[in-house]
Amino acid sequence: MADRVAIILAAGVSSRMNTQMAKVLHEVCGRPMLAYVLDACREVGVSKVYVVVGFAAAQVQERFGNGSDVVWVRQERQLGTAHAVLCCKEHLEDFECETLVLCGDGPLIRAETLRTLIEKHEGGQSAAILATAVLEDPTGYGRIVRDAYGNIQGIVEDSDCTKEQRAINEVNPSYYLFNNKVLFSALDRVRPDNVKGEYYLTDALSGIIATGHKVLAVTAVRPEEAMGVNSRAQLSAASKIMQRRVQQTLMENGVTIVDPDNTWIDARAQIGQDTVIEPFTYIHGEVEIGRSCRVGPFAYLREGTVLEDDVVLGVYTEVKNSTLSEGVRARHHSFIGDATVGRNVNVGAGSITANYDGRKVNRTQIGDNCYIGSGAVLIAPLELRAGSHVSAGTVVSQESIDKLGEKAESDVST
Repeated sequence: MADRVAIILAAGVSSRMNTQMAKVLHEVCGRPMLAYVLDACREVGVSKVYVVVGFAAAQVQERFGNGSDVVWVRQERQLGTAHAVLCCKEHLEDFECETLVLCGDGPLIRAETLRTLIEKHEGGQSAAILATAVLEDPTGYGRIVRDAYGNIQGIVEDSDCTKEQRAINEVNPSYYLFNNKVLFSALDRVRPDNVKGEYYLTDALSGIIATGHKVLAVTAVRPEEAMGVNSRAQLSAASKIMQRRVQQTLMENGVTIVDPDNTWIDARAQIGQDTVIEPFTYIHGEVEIGRSCRVGPFAYLREGTVLEDDVVLGVYTEVKNSTLSEGVRARHHSFIGDATVGRNVNVGAGSITANYDGRKVNRTQIGDNCYIGSGAVLIAPLELRAGSHVSAGTVVSQESIDKLGEKAESDVST
């Protein structure tokens, strides 16, 4: 077993979300919240992740599949965070090294913060270490209680705080790293002596301190990272923060985003250098955009879209599950769905690929150097040879091309 594993808590029911879906499957910039936590663990060298699931467990497992580095652990009854970790005992009770414990509903987690936690732990030889945050409004978070020398004395959950403790601004956003043996020994001593009657992981931490082990609390979590998602409003707020991160990374890599506040780009999208994204563009799904493209304004790119270099998509153009080769121009009010479009093709205003026949989705293939006139309807399945010319307003089907013969493949018109 590796020197470091992680436990991710993803079993809870969120009444404030008012949902039938597992909370950790709600998306932030196109990806489930849990995906970001898994990524952060993998980035810091965690090779085995134990994901504790409960409510809608089958949904979570189906969405993420059976990755070789993920072990699914069931928490049949949600009795608190300490109980959730204890559900992993059969897998980890003999493990000698380090265990990260994180929450699956914290999508704003950064791998850099986990690295800080790991480095401080290794440098200080602590039995446990947690990363804390300082918030202007700490409502809802457990407060960090320190002594006069700054040493952590414990964590008090928000519902159990005294008036004085509620004034503490340093909070616990649930980033933990434990010596695994010490952790499970402490978990066995936790009791549900609190307002909610739950088994708190924070009580295990207090137990570790009480037995004389060294515990550190490092203020390493940025305020935005501390946000867990427990409501639709918090989901929206987390998405906005993540969107800023996505766009900042793209801009640092040479992409121009003209108006970031009025642009939305999926976290999975890849965009090449010197591409310009105009305002009110919406990019959703695994989309690839090459270099020196111009997209928008008011463009909509959907899952499976690939734009090669020097493609221009203009106002109210929608592209779905299609590959547009270098030099394609579709400047106005077009829909290109389930199509392969060759080099230097011009798609006129209002032209569409009619990809759905009422029963199934069909593909369109357009060769290099074709001209598609304004208002044309290309009825899939359809193949246009290179150099074809479709006059404005034409409805084209494979049947019509076959009937017209060879001439139709070089000059299709009404």
